Amino acid sequence: MKSYLLHIWNVIDPIYYTCSRLRYVPDQEKGNTLFRVRLTTYKGCTAILRDGTVIKKGDKLLKIHLHNVRMLHEMQSISSEMKRAVYTYHVVKRALPKLASYLEKHPKHDEIKGIIGITGLYRGAGRLGFEIVPIKNTFYKLYKKGTFMPINFLANTKGPKTPYYLFMSKEQIMKRYIQ
Repeated sequence: MKSYLLHIWNVIDPIYYTCSRLRYVPDQEKGNTLFRVRLTTYKGCTAILRDGTVIKKGDKLLKIHLHNVRMLHEMQSISSEMKRAVYTYHVVKRALPKLASYLEKHPKHDEIKGIIGITGLYRGAGRLGFEIVPIKNTFYKLYKKGTFMPINFLANTKGPKTPYYLFMSKEQIMKRYIQ
């Protein structure tokens, strides 16, 4: 059943990719990273990051999405939820320098304040430089929780995770990941 659903998702994903204005973050050695991104205008509550960056409604951010269907294919042989989490951590860690380079070369680099992601997989994100911020809008939080349900089902993770914002200021990603 899960492999059938994964196949359907694999067919639908290119349509989603096109409609959502996502772009792959390139990797010279491997083609593309697991990050897909798009420029977005932040609509949430004000967040003050550790480095003093203030993210407020209307700010331009680079929104990151993990290519979930690709990750699920790559993790099919990993049965332990802990090993899947470690795998995800390392995949993201390897992709962050490519994301920093993409941001540095982005035509709207000067307007972008940082990066944002929404995830239920936030353990270890702090070690990568992300700041974990609760989503305050109850309706949006429930909506995101609902959208995570198919991913959690296909990934064999326990129950719907509470979604959080992950932020990293432009200065922080440049400092940590530009080589």
